[in-house]
Amino acid sequence: MNLDLEKTLEKHNVKPTAMRLLVLQFLLTEKAAMSLTDLENYFDKSDRTTLYRTLKTFVKYEIAHKIDDGTGVTKYALCEENCHCEIETDLHVHFHCKLCKQTVCLPKHKIPYINLPDGFIADDVSLIVKGLCNKCNKQP
Repeated sequence: MNLDLEKTLEKHNVKPTAMRLLVLQFLLTEKAAMSLTDLENYFDKSDRTTLYRTLKTFVKYEIAHKIDDGTGVTKYALCEENCHCEIETDLHVHFHCKLCKQTVCLPKHKIPYINLPDGFIADDVSLIVKGLCNKCNKQP
């Protein structure tokens, strides 16, 4: 297995088990965010609970983040380098294609900090842009 993958997990204080390494490698190769079902379909011989726990661990240790793209199915994507999923600095826009149903991170498009009224406390922020991705929008 790739030593860089092991180092990535260890840097986040996550023990590099075989399944964690495989899931990390899979997420690195995918451009779109993945659901638990997507992982199940790819790792068809793996246990759903193991895959879910792997994703949950990745989110807890800021290796990946969850995306609510409005489809009712949670998606997961890898965090950027040095991301801490902090509302003030790290959150970015996601794009959901209405045709191919893929959701992608747009990390260069940060969600601006929103100064809430007194007494309001944000614990999550999400901005989903919906439309057609560059592949589905090809003009003849």
